[in-house]
Amino acid sequence: MYEHGVGWITATPELVTAVRTAKQFLTYVASGPFQYAIAEGLALPPAYFASLREELRAKRDLLAAGLEDAGFKVYRPAGTYFITTDITPLGAQDGVDFCLQLPERAGVVAIPTSVFYDDKEAGRSLVRFAFCKKESVLHEAVERLGRL
Repeated sequence: MYEHGVGWITATPELVTAVRTAKQFLTYVASGPFQYAIAEGLALPPAYFASLREELRAKRDLLAAGLEDAGFKVYRPAGTYFITTDITPLGAQDGVDFCLQLPERAGVVAIPTSVFYDDKEAGRSLVRFAFCKKESVLHEAVERLGRL
């Protein structure tokens, strides 16, 4: 495996050029090991991806409906496995506080989206939930969130 490090070389100009070239490719391709996994994935049949898309869509819809029923304002995503919600309809304003209390209140976790903002205030009332879970886990989460 390649490890990042600092080193020096003293050699002929041709060898220094070769080492510099190799280092450039190693440094700027930080996810090189993932390229093999991506190649395997790209070789999968289209039916695999169609099935995955439908499975994730069903999970998204299950969680989104449950969040809406619990009182969240839901922003239904089209290309991720996170659902962003606004917590102000629940009487909450601060996503960080809400997310810190949520495990104790409902046994469910969420991420305050303000951690991804330069302007923390812009995402203050938004939290996100992941729906890339087992369907049974999503059903349980929806039931628990419905009791908030």
